[in-house]
Amino acid sequence: MTNAYLWVKTFHIVLITSWFAGLFYLPRIFVNLADEKNLVAYARLLGMADRLFRFTTILAVPAVLLGLVLWLVFGVGNGDMWMHAKLFFVFLVIGYHHVCLSLLKKFRNNANTKSGVWYRWFNEVPVILLVVIVALVIFKP
Repeated sequence: MTNAYLWVKTFHIVLITSWFAGLFYLPRIFVNLADEKNLVAYARLLGMADRLFRFTTILAVPAVLLGLVLWLVFGVGNGDMWMHAKLFFVFLVIGYHHVCLSLLKKFRNNANTKSGVWYRWFNEVPVILLVVIVALVIFKP
């Protein structure tokens, strides 16, 4: 293994971890936004959600790009079925990220129709996706 490969892998793991931290916390803010009646607190939470979404997106882009480098340049998982399955779940994570943007826009426009309980369940999705992705990478079935 070359140093370049190890550095790309290191930064990929750090960025993925950071991206998921944002995906875990953003729906928790949505829970509070859905239940908040105080306009000042709502505005503060909305600002937090906006900043977190932007920061999470900044982390997601290089995380995905470095994953592509690992796959296409260093050949990690080339031709392996586990990689195809992992990529499918990565696309689901990217989709989840976009759904978060859609929900955030609804909060910005005071058009949210979902309850705090719904957001608590929604918050479990990235946990499940992360477990599946990590299991695929570790076990390479």
